[in-house]
Amino acid sequence: MKAISKLGWTAYGLAALVILVDQLSKYWILYVYDLPGRFSTPIVGPLSLTMVWNRGVSFGLFTADQDLMRWVLTLFSVGVAIALAVWARKAARPFLGIGLGLVIGGAIGNAIDRFRFGAVVDFIDVQRLGFFPWVFNIADSAITIGVVFLLLDSMRKESAA
Repeated sequence: MKAISKLGWTAYGLAALVILVDQLSKYWILYVYDLPGRFSTPIVGPLSLTMVWNRGVSFGLFTADQDLMRWVLTLFSVGVAIALAVWARKAARPFLGIGLGLVIGGAIGNAIDRFRFGAVVDFIDVQRLGFFPWVFNIADSAITIGVVFLLLDSMRKESAA
C-alpha cells in the first residue's frame, strides 16, 4: 500500500481541525451561551446567532423528519468522508489537499450532530444581508469552502510531461 502523501497528512490535519472547531462552537452555542433558550440574538451588522435544528441536508434542503432518514444521512456523510479520505492519501496538489480536508471535516462534524442529536446544530445567521436566507454552522462553511478549493483544483492546467 502506498504511503500517505504530505498533502494527504495536511488534509487529515485540516479535517481534524475543522471537526474540533465545529464541535467546540456547537458546544459553546448549546451549553455555554444557551442559544436554544434565546432562539436568536443579533451580534453585529448582519450577523445574528439563531438556533435551528436542521433535519435535512445542507441548508435544510430535503428535510428528513423520520429517524430512518437521520441514519441514512449520517451513514452517507461518513461514507463520503471515508471515500474522500482514501482520495486524500495521494493528494499531490495543495488545493486538492485543502479542499478534501475541509469537506471531510465538515461532513464528519455534521454527522456527529446527527448521531448525537438527530439533527445538525445550525446557528450562524446572516439573513439580514437580504440574499442569504439560510442558517448554517462551521462544518457547512468548511464544506462550501472545500468545494470551492476542489473546483479551483479541477480547473488547473495540466503540465506537459
